[in-house]
Amino acid sequence: MPALALDAAGLEKLVSAAVAAPSIHNSQPWRFHLQPDTSTLDVRADRSRAVPAADPEGRALHISVGAAVLNLRVAARHLGWAPEVRLLPDPAEPDLFAAVRLDGAATAPVPGAERLYEAIWRRHSIRTPFTDEPVPPAVLDELVAAARAEDTTLQLPDHAEAARLLHLTAEAERRNTTDEAQRAESRSWIRTGDSPPYGIPVTALGPQDQAGHLPMRDFSALRAAEHQAPASFEHEPRIAVLTTERDTPADWLRSGLALQHVLLVATVHGVRASLLHQAMEWPYLRWEARDPHRGPGYVQILIRLGYGPEGAPTPRLKAGDVLDEED
Repeated sequence: MPALALDAAGLEKLVSAAVAAPSIHNSQPWRFHLQPDTSTLDVRADRSRAVPAADPEGRALHISVGAAVLNLRVAARHLGWAPEVRLLPDPAEPDLFAAVRLDGAATAPVPGAERLYEAIWRRHSIRTPFTDEPVPPAVLDELVAAARAEDTTLQLPDHAEAARLLHLTAEAERRNTTDEAQRAESRSWIRTGDSPPYGIPVTALGPQDQAGHLPMRDFSALRAAEHQAPASFEHEPRIAVLTTERDTPADWLRSGLALQHVLLVATVHGVRASLLHQAMEWPYLRWEARDPHRGPGYVQILIRLGYGPEGAPTPRLKAGDVLDEED
C-alpha cells in the first residue's frame, strides 16, 4: 500500500469521528493537536468543560476522552492507517491523555472495522423505554469480547444483582436531585434554543419510569416544567457492568475505550444503550456496586441495553472548534 498523507480533509474526518463519542452530560471535554513532524494526533482534556460536582476526581472526564480516542482509532483504520495509541504518554503533561500516531499504513483490513466506523454516526444514548425483547446471548458475548479487547471486563449480572445495582442507582439519583451542587450543575448542562453545541437539549430529556424501578437521570432536577410524562419502561432491564482490576487514570481511559467499543458493537446489532452513571458519583455507592462474589475490582459505569427507537443525536462541536493550530 502506498504511503498515506494526512491532509486537512482527513484530519477533519478523524476529529469529527472523535467528537461523536459520548461524554458525561455531553460535555465534550477534549481538544486535539496534530504534530505534523511525527504524524501524531495528541488528545488532551479540556477541563473548562469538566463537571466537578459529579466528577470531582476526573474519572468520568478520562472515560469521556477515552471514548473519543476509540472513535479516533476506528476512523484512522477506516482511512487506511494502522494507528498506534499511547495512553498518558508524557508524565510531564498530565492533561495529555493520549497520542495517536498515524505514520503507518494498514497492511490488512481489521475484521469488523468498517461496521464500527459506520456505527459511530448512528450511536446515540437512549433515555426512553426499551421493549421487553431480550438481547440474544450471542450479541452479549460480542459485547463482552469488545470490552475484553480493551483490557477491561463487562459483567452481565443476574436479575437479583441487577436489581441491587438499580437500587444503588436510585439512591444516587435521590442524592443528585437533592444535593445543591449536583442539582445546580446538572441543570446548567440543559440546553434550549440557540445554545452552545454541547450539553443536553431539552428535547433529549427522557421520561421517568412510572413504576419507579428504573431510575433514569433527572437532568431537570425536580423542575417539573421540563419533565415528560412518566412512561412504562422494560420490566427486567438488561444491565451490564464495566469493570477494571485497578482504578488509575490509565484504567479510566481504558474504560472509555471499552465503553465506546461496546456501544459501537451494540449499535451494529441494533441494540440501544443508555448509561447509568449516578452511583459512580458517590464514593460509597460506587464501592457498594462491586459484586462481592467476583472478588476485587472497580466498577466504572453501568450500561442499560435493549431494543427501542434509535433516538436523536445531541449537538456536537465542530472539528475546528476542538482542533488546536499547528505549532
